[in-house]
Amino acid sequence: MQLGSKIFILGLMVLLVSCSDDDDDDDTTIGNWVELSDFDGVPRCDAIAFTINDKAYFGTGYEEGSTRLRDFWSYDPGLNFWYKLDSFPGVSRNGAVGFSINGKGYIGTGYDGENKLKDFWEYDPESNSWTQIADFSGTARYGAVAFSIGDFGYVGTGYDGNYLKDFWKYDPTSGEWEQIVSIGGNKRRGAVAFTIDDKAYVCTGIDNGSYEEDFWVYNPTTGVWGQLNDIDDTTDEDFDDDYAFTGTDKVAFSINGMGYIATGGAGGVGGEVWEYDPITDLWEEKTYFEGAARVDAVGFSIGNRGYVATGQNGTYFFDDIWAFDPNEEEDEND
Repeated sequence: MQLGSKIFILGLMVLLVSCSDDDDDDDTTIGNWVELSDFDGVPRCDAIAFTINDKAYFGTGYEEGSTRLRDFWSYDPGLNFWYKLDSFPGVSRNGAVGFSINGKGYIGTGYDGENKLKDFWEYDPESNSWTQIADFSGTARYGAVAFSIGDFGYVGTGYDGNYLKDFWKYDPTSGEWEQIVSIGGNKRRGAVAFTIDDKAYVCTGIDNGSYEEDFWVYNPTTGVWGQLNDIDDTTDEDFDDDYAFTGTDKVAFSINGMGYIATGGAGGVGGEVWEYDPITDLWEEKTYFEGAARVDAVGFSIGNRGYVATGQNGTYFFDDIWAFDPNEEEDEND
């Protein structure tokens, strides 16, 4: 073989290797999931979780065998350890909501197997004690969303025999609930909410068999809901061509100024993960959830990581917990 031919073949091989490496880089997704210590309680779905001072608090839910629960736990991510706390004193339930304000947690609404609920309870982690507060002022319901901004908690949407879109604000100083402007768009159950920079974002959910595509932001300073880009491919522009994460019973959390939606599904179970940038009003798909696909999990964030725990896939109930770092490359070996 002549020298010129050898040089040509060598150059071609280098080019092919380079192209192969580029393809591998293109296939690499950003965001890494790590499995942590299993939850110490029984596997379950449709529980609640909130965070206080870098710890997560978790309880209620539904376990295999149609049993509703009221046990209550805390999770310390630094120790990767679960602590059993005094049980939630209300009736056992699933489909409740939870939020935290100024170092205290709140749980209310839900379903006990016969009745939709509207009672609300305050948890003090310092004394590991519960106090019943004023009942939720809206109708008894389950499948609502909740969040806190500043010194107030907010609860809205859900199902009381009809799908709902009303919203209510709780003031722990006065102990009173006040109705605020309802979310725009359609009524919904099984939606998600997350907060970024003192604004709340609500999307997904179902209304009379239709999965909701609209996306809304609430500004407590103005008391107004604003509509954002839909979360499905509903325009002629290309930014939403790959959007397809409508559905119900997902989880949401926020990390470092970005919002995240994971798991859940539309007509089934899923594990897709999407990141929202409030500056651009655009979503980007991240590494697929590395645990088993599921619905009715819980999600929360502490520090620079998001967490997904428990949930259900058919007749299988989960007790695992996973941590998500949105800025690491996927590592299937951890």
